[in-house]
Amino acid sequence: MKCNNTAQWLTWLMIAGSLIHQVQGLETLDDMQCFVQVSQQDSRYFELSNGSPYVPIGLNMIAPWGQDEADALSRMDQWMNQLSENGGNYIRLWLSHDFFDIEHEQCGVYDEAKAKRIDAVLAMARKYHIRVKMTLEHFRHFLGEQQRWAAKPLYHVSRGGPARDMDDFFQGQASQALFKKKLDWYAHRYGSDPTIFAWELWNEIDAVQGRQYQAWTELMLTELKKRFPQNLVTQSLGSFDWANKTDRYRTFCRMPNNDIANVHRYLDLGASLDECKGPVDVMAASAVKTLRSFNLTKPIVLAESGAVEPSHSGPFKLYKTDNAGIILHDVIFAPFFSGAAGTGQCWHWDQYVADRALWFQFRQFSQAIQGINPLTEHFKPIEFETPRLRVYALQGRHTLLIWCRDKQNTWQTELAQGLPPELIHQASLTLPATIQASQTSRSIRFYDPWTDTWTDGQFSDTKIQLPDFKRSLVIRVEY
Repeated sequence: MKCNNTAQWLTWLMIAGSLIHQVQGLETLDDMQCFVQVSQQDSRYFELSNGSPYVPIGLNMIAPWGQDEADALSRMDQWMNQLSENGGNYIRLWLSHDFFDIEHEQCGVYDEAKAKRIDAVLAMARKYHIRVKMTLEHFRHFLGEQQRWAAKPLYHVSRGGPARDMDDFFQGQASQALFKKKLDWYAHRYGSDPTIFAWELWNEIDAVQGRQYQAWTELMLTELKKRFPQNLVTQSLGSFDWANKTDRYRTFCRMPNNDIANVHRYLDLGASLDECKGPVDVMAASAVKTLRSFNLTKPIVLAESGAVEPSHSGPFKLYKTDNAGIILHDVIFAPFFSGAAGTGQCWHWDQYVADRALWFQFRQFSQAIQGINPLTEHFKPIEFETPRLRVYALQGRHTLLIWCRDKQNTWQTELAQGLPPELIHQASLTLPATIQASQTSRSIRFYDPWTDTWTDGQFSDTKIQLPDFKRSLVIRVEY
């Protein structure tokens, strides 16, 4: 079916969504009518307002592109369909992207045509049972040739705006009033929509050309919560790639109205932290581990990740050789098995995930945790190593969930050097004393995400005989 305008797309999506709900039944529809919230059973995880667990499985899908509006929306629908068919249930949008930006001609004037594009994407999300994080702003300065994608001239006094510079924008009463006015507009249109996972104030607020963003964040998080009491609200910081950002992350993660402890981190050979230059699982897991050290009582999410050319100068060139999706695999798996509330959320949704057809990696994670309820398990993350493996374990009340990663298989070996992954043959895993797995009644199953197969196993004291595998393996012990 070819749709010639946004209105036709929206009508078609609503009809299709209704039909899918009829086929899938009322239980799924009931879940989509529930809001995502911080779990009352275990505040490190999310649940729906009906008490069901919600593990966000997805990625950044900031905006589509195409020859025209209909072509772009069609592409967005294809991406979301692929994600949903592979077990995904989460995306992140930038409402300030040119494709969606309602405030692009004059301060305080909102474009209804752009708003209908947002409506269309939310209709797709309902159809595919996907929750959406709505990021409100991303600009870093008003004028200038550098990072033109991050400029928003209409807020500058020279263009009729209220502010002389970014600090004036954050502190000035006129610009604060304009921002609140836009929040009111969004609240009127989307304030009771459970499809929305969370409202995020800004993408990487500390990357702006100003310093007065902390007090502004505290103020506007409160304003967001007033307008969206049923939705989560949050804020994000720039990539955690140098040690001096630790205190900044601690401060923002601990803000009372910041419902989610977001962290951004990439494989980046231009970063100052060594963990950003080595194996991707270490890069992702260590970010979560650092936020855990803040003694937070809220969910942790690796909200942006992937791989970039040095100092974020472009997408990672070796993406083009990653047909198996080993970078995406580690970004997805490592955070959850390190104590995060969901998968890590990759950035390069179009130039990497869609281009290499890597959607299956989300299905493999969904398979690995199928039937797991982190709210009742109250998982304790434990990490250890063997000579060959890095081991990430989640010790729960009734389940021990383990992800093993081959230390000899990395982006350097497989992508840069072209060495295929080796078969790990007849290996065994001895559990350390920190893992209590001595229950008399238990079963062991192995999931190989690279072949999408489950096999049964046996336990001998604290020693587990592993099946042959390449790259990584999931172990599931029930007791």
